[in-house]
Amino acid sequence: MIKIVIDAYGGDNAPKEIIKGAINAINENKDIHIVLVGKEKEINELLLQENYNKEQISILNANDVISNNESPTEAIKLKKESSLVKSFDLLKEDNELVGIISAGSTGAVLTGAFLKLGRIKGIHRPALCPILPTIKGGSVSICDCGANMDCKPEYLEQFAIMGTAYLNVVGKKNPKVALLNVGTEDHKGDNRSKEAFVLLKDNKYINFVGNMEARDLLSGDFDLVVTDGFAGNVLLKSTEGAIKGLLKVIKSEIKAGILSKIGALFMKKAFKKVKKRFDYSVYGGAVLLGCKKLVVKAHGSSNAQSITACIDQMYNMAKGKLIEKISENLNTIGIGQNE
Repeated sequence: MIKIVIDAYGGDNAPKEIIKGAINAINENKDIHIVLVGKEKEINELLLQENYNKEQISILNANDVISNNESPTEAIKLKKESSLVKSFDLLKEDNELVGIISAGSTGAVLTGAFLKLGRIKGIHRPALCPILPTIKGGSVSICDCGANMDCKPEYLEQFAIMGTAYLNVVGKKNPKVALLNVGTEDHKGDNRSKEAFVLLKDNKYINFVGNMEARDLLSGDFDLVVTDGFAGNVLLKSTEGAIKGLLKVIKSEIKAGILSKIGALFMKKAFKKVKKRFDYSVYGGAVLLGCKKLVVKAHGSSNAQSITACIDQMYNMAKGKLIEKISENLNTIGIGQNE
């Protein structure tokens, strides 16, 4: 049985969509047990509306909630009765729990993971690694996308090591790793990028395919893009914004005239396929790689489908022993053995 703790009050659609997503997951998989953390009375009222195996759900009461506009460090240290803090405390204390899922404040989730869980031996900095759809129908991951604003070359090498282990566990064997840069030539970039390029190229445990320009993120030619958290976050947000903007323009142009509307009727199936292909909710959340237990940061606007995907994602990582595999990979190249 894989046991997972979920912050039931994190996110824009909490707790209703969080609970629905949890119920969907356990109804599909009898090998999952979920601990919902939040206001027990309200959670129980919502659970009464669902059909599920009661042995697969338990509740930990937490009467407080951390909001997005609070200082993450202060909130984690002071709001001890919040659903997020109590989730982390339970995760740290209970050896049977494999990880946490939260759609709450990204800063608070990262801070909680750093302060409460700690890093895998040998890891300099944990990194956020989300998944995005590509135009070829596959997916691409970015590591890091917001956890570390300033990175040394050796951090980027570790991001590639962790990201490779993660993608192996979720079914991508020998993933193609690229370094985000301002050009594809080997000599491009600032000094840090050039040093990171050499480290990645010389690491025989990484399938490094060279530099990648931002415009090629969704090309489908890469499986993992390594970068610092600042550039990664800009890359992620700009890509999401471009996709949303393009879909809005298409919708607006369809409504612009009668001929466009008639044409759209014939293209309706194609438009639905495009929208479905770029629906992030089916890919799960951003995994915080490098912590001693699994952490998945779900999108703030996650619906039930997104939460179910996050639970499936964590189940696969736990079954695939991701934490152990990252440690093994580090030890293979001599990192962490003497730390």
